[in-house]
Amino acid sequence: MLPAQERPEILTDEAKDRRIAELEADNRRLCRIRDALIVRVESGAAHKPEPYAAFEHSVILAEQVRERTEALNLTMDELKASNLALERARQEAETTRQRLSDAIESIADGFVLFDHRHCLIQSNSRFRSYWRYAGVEVPAPGTPIAEVKRQAVVSGLIVEEQDNPASEGTVFLLSNGRWVQMTERPTREGGLVVLYSDITDVKNSEMARRIKALEESERWIRVVTDHVPALIAYVGADLTVQFCNKVYEAWYGGSDEPLLGKPLKDVHDPVLYQRLLPHVREALNGTSVNFEFEETGARGECRYMLRSYVPNISSEGRVLGFFVLIRDITDRRKTALALEQAYDNLERRVKERTAALTGLNNQLRQEISERAAVEARLRDAKLEAERANLSKTKFLAAVSHDLLQPLNAARLFTGALLEHSFGPRAEALVRSVSTSLDDVESLLGTLVDISKLDAGVIRPDVTAFDLRDLLNNIAREFRQMALAEGLQLDFVPSSAVVQSDSQLLARILRNFLTNAIRYTGKGRILLGCRRCGDDILIQVWDTGPGIPEDKLSEIFQEFKRIRPAGAQPDKGLGLGLAIVDKISGILGHDVTVGSVEGKGSVFSVRVPCGTLSPRREQGETTDVVPADHSLGGARIWVIDNDHAICRGMQTLLEGWGCQVLTAVSLEHLQQQLDPLTADADLILADYHLDNEQNGVDVVAAINDARSHPIPVVMITANYSNELKQHIRELGYLLMNKPVRPLKLRSALNHLLRAH
Repeated sequence: MLPAQERPEILTDEAKDRRIAELEADNRRLCRIRDALIVRVESGAAHKPEPYAAFEHSVILAEQVRERTEALNLTMDELKASNLALERARQEAETTRQRLSDAIESIADGFVLFDHRHCLIQSNSRFRSYWRYAGVEVPAPGTPIAEVKRQAVVSGLIVEEQDNPASEGTVFLLSNGRWVQMTERPTREGGLVVLYSDITDVKNSEMARRIKALEESERWIRVVTDHVPALIAYVGADLTVQFCNKVYEAWYGGSDEPLLGKPLKDVHDPVLYQRLLPHVREALNGTSVNFEFEETGARGECRYMLRSYVPNISSEGRVLGFFVLIRDITDRRKTALALEQAYDNLERRVKERTAALTGLNNQLRQEISERAAVEARLRDAKLEAERANLSKTKFLAAVSHDLLQPLNAARLFTGALLEHSFGPRAEALVRSVSTSLDDVESLLGTLVDISKLDAGVIRPDVTAFDLRDLLNNIAREFRQMALAEGLQLDFVPSSAVVQSDSQLLARILRNFLTNAIRYTGKGRILLGCRRCGDDILIQVWDTGPGIPEDKLSEIFQEFKRIRPAGAQPDKGLGLGLAIVDKISGILGHDVTVGSVEGKGSVFSVRVPCGTLSPRREQGETTDVVPADHSLGGARIWVIDNDHAICRGMQTLLEGWGCQVLTAVSLEHLQQQLDPLTADADLILADYHLDNEQNGVDVVAAINDARSHPIPVVMITANYSNELKQHIRELGYLLMNKPVRPLKLRSALNHLLRAH
């Protein structure tokens, strides 16, 4: 490139022609002057007396002509150079325009250029292909941008528009089934460049990941239900089987044809279906049903079944279907029949012996011995039945860890899914899965609790403590639940010191409040205490419909619920007050209930007063640290022998911005890094590991060799007081399965802030 002062001026064609004409006119004028001078010299020579003077004048004149000729030639050369520069500039401009057009056409995205008035100037073939595929005429140059958008919507080229603030631009679904993202960039002169990027593969990949996550959650739910020793199914409002576990399918599935999607009348024998139909209709009307039937399975085996139909009611109050829970009570039924038959035989024999007492005094001793033998057999039969029931409850309590493992993983996965935005439809599906997991967790938790109480594996940890924190936390927890139901929860605080197990006592009060909120349609609920001699009476008052006097003793029985007329049905199993009765028996606390129909009820638990020791041992804190602190960058090690829980925990924690490393054992962790020198902010460890290892020993092996120990959160399904006390003495935080994401995040915030 030449400097600005050396560049030849680029002239237009008209200016160039005008300049040539001027130079040619000057040339012709100079030629005429030259000829005139020559003629003058030649004509004036006769009058010049001196030839030398004439020759000298002619030489001067010739020199002037030569100078003028050279100037003219120089001007002509400059003009030619200007013409050449102009031609080169023309060629370069044309080449630049062609390269720009080629570059625009080579872009894989749709390209549109608008001028400063936002009128269309240029577009590439990709943009024009969108219109041609939809059979619409491509907008002509000069069309305003508003008209282009209007034509795209009216013509059907744009099927759907999504404006997500998190994305860079607006996303459109075109009529050819492709997804494009529109981004706009202003030009320097006030115009606009619009790009349409094809993101169909990204959209398909996101949808595939969401579908895979939902399928994984559904698989874990099925794993949980398949391992429950009961027949579980879900029947829709159209009376078709929409879900069933393996036990249900094995009992009713005589053929290879699957039961899912089959009408209920095709699943059961016609006679059995007619017997079930009244109870089915009652469940579809919103009423929970419990009844017993003797029936024959697909393999011809005759068993006695206890059925429970629990309606599934939507938030609008519409019955969507009902859950089916069937338990085999054949052994219990046989025992009851044997007891009844033995009792009948006993009565008959007593009558026979009584009639013969007058004359058969010698047979009295024999009758007494026979009666004693019968009574002994009755006691043996009863003892055998109690052992069978205890064996069942101990088994269910023992396998609670295995039942809660897959449920814990499913809870972590759904918690991770809820951290992301997938669109309204996908979010509704994820929340439906989360709600179903809540129901399964509630049902399993209740069944496991009642079984543990029956099996005697729960031991109270009785200490003296202040009621202040316990009641404050419970009131704060249930006040929001009451407000959601349109109720007013009042609370009278108390600083009394009582002697009890704080967690078991809290469970009693939570069940009281849950029942009060569930059955109180409108009005208020009151939680408070009153002193009664050496005891504290903790009471929950409500303004509900009340309980009939003849039903007050039944409400503490298992699977018994007294629902007043007109009350909304619920999803409970009727075990809440049964659990209260068993816990109060373990603690030795008296539980009483008083009620007036139409006015309300009051539930009370009597707790003995206590005295705080000077050096009271601090229990586990119940305050929840607000989960609004960032966990970004926190380095966390997760140690759990269940790969699914590792994946779920990693997905959840990475969603919170943590750096996560997972391992199924200490050896697996050592293969990935050196636990003695590597940096970490926290360890999440499961207590039960493979190969007779436990999380406490693994964490001890890591922290004992480090100069600064790492904070630890121990996770377990073991609720024993011995383990809880052991974890507390080690200074670790204990969390029970299934872990709720919100509670986990609060605990992590608390530990990370403390350290």
